[in-house]
Amino acid sequence: MTSFTPAELGRRIGSGLLSFPVTHFHDDLSFDEDTYRRNIVRLGRYDVGGLFAAGGTGEFFSLTPDEVARVVTAAADSAPDDTPILAPAGHGTAAAIEFAAAAERSGADGILLFPPYLTEAGQEGLARHVEAVCRTTSLGVVLYSRANAVYSADTVARLADSCPNLIGYKDGVGDIDTVTRIHARLGERLTSIGGLPTAETYALPYLQLGVATYSSAIFNFLPEFALDFYAAVRELRQADVTRMLSDFVLPYTEIRNRQAGYAVSIVKAGMTATGRTAGPVRPPLTDLTPQEYDELSALIDKLPGATA
Repeated sequence: MTSFTPAELGRRIGSGLLSFPVTHFHDDLSFDEDTYRRNIVRLGRYDVGGLFAAGGTGEFFSLTPDEVARVVTAAADSAPDDTPILAPAGHGTAAAIEFAAAAERSGADGILLFPPYLTEAGQEGLARHVEAVCRTTSLGVVLYSRANAVYSADTVARLADSCPNLIGYKDGVGDIDTVTRIHARLGERLTSIGGLPTAETYALPYLQLGVATYSSAIFNFLPEFALDFYAAVRELRQADVTRMLSDFVLPYTEIRNRQAGYAVSIVKAGMTATGRTAGPVRPPLTDLTPQEYDELSALIDKLPGATA
């Protein structure tokens, strides 16, 4: 059973840095559960607002439903009791409802609702999709706006009214106008989460728009750096944020931008470079080239205390 009510979960995830642990694979691309569990224990030692198991960085899109359940169960079993675990729900509406039910059985504390698979839909259809999932789960739900499911401020406000267990809005679009309108209309009703790739790049300006927190993929392999960066953002230490952007984050994004899908691949490469390999990515993603891996390793090596 979850230890957080939806309202409690909303407050909790807005209280600290969020992260999406990678999903560990063996060389044959099967789930490496033992190593994954040990990694969740490691990440759980840090003070974070929550961990999103089998999320985007965790390659939800390449996992079977049974594998998602295994990953979420492993995370829920391995994380400290006071660290929320959020599970994914996605694909079509019927499948998303099944994922949400499986998340409850697996011991998750909440759900991140991904865009529906492939098809495009208008605002009415998207709203019905979210309402259907929220109605069938007791867990708190975070809405993920990106790709083929971009929610308008009006739609988000409607959903906040109709779905008491809708607790968060994760922005994966970067539309400042929409983010501003949502916060102006809803205030603290929803926890706003920055969810663009390498969210550190936008963290400081987003904070000033009312976005309470953000998800850090870098936390997977550089947890101390990620937490130091988060603290600098929260304390409005502009000079420190600029320095860390220049020293690591922006050169890191230059490697990430070389290939579609590298937002995940580069995180797994970072795990290997810091002595905590998580195995390869699954197709359709591809791993960094050896040259790109060496570039990333050199960036990491310049940071104090980066390796295992």
